[in-house]
Amino acid sequence: MKHRRGFNPLERTSAHRKALRRNMITSLFNHERIRTTKAKALEVRRSAERLITRAKVDSVHNRRIVSSRLYNEGVVAKLFTDIAPRMKDRPGGYTRIIKLGERSGDAAELVILELVDYKLDTEGADKKAKKSDKAGTNKKPPKDSGGKKEKARVAEKA
Repeated sequence: MKHRRGFNPLERTSAHRKALRRNMITSLFNHERIRTTKAKALEVRRSAERLITRAKVDSVHNRRIVSSRLYNEGVVAKLFTDIAPRMKDRPGGYTRIIKLGERSGDAAELVILELVDYKLDTEGADKKAKKSDKAGTNKKPPKDSGGKKEKARVAEKA
């Protein structure tokens, strides 16, 4: 029986589908988070999780298999040295799909496909906020035009 053996052709030729999958997986491993449609994310997730499982065991054989799927050697190196060691204790489920809603043009369902241990760059936002606060506190207070008059009044009373 052929239950659950199919895939979504995404209305593309096999070469186009293969290139699309390769580009999206490369972007996912490079940025650790991508925004795409739900159908593409579900297809890319299958391939990406298989590659992460391969990369958990760093051997020449596994590097060659992953390199045959991904043409960017920098991303392959990042997968083996950075991403796979973080997923060492996890038995599967390396990616997460977060629903964003529908695209306004064609009502396609948009999602974010990200690695499970992805952390938002909140430090960068904090640094920007601190920088703007510092810029606000360094401003000189406005000059008082009546400062001399008040000193003269105080002197007269004394």
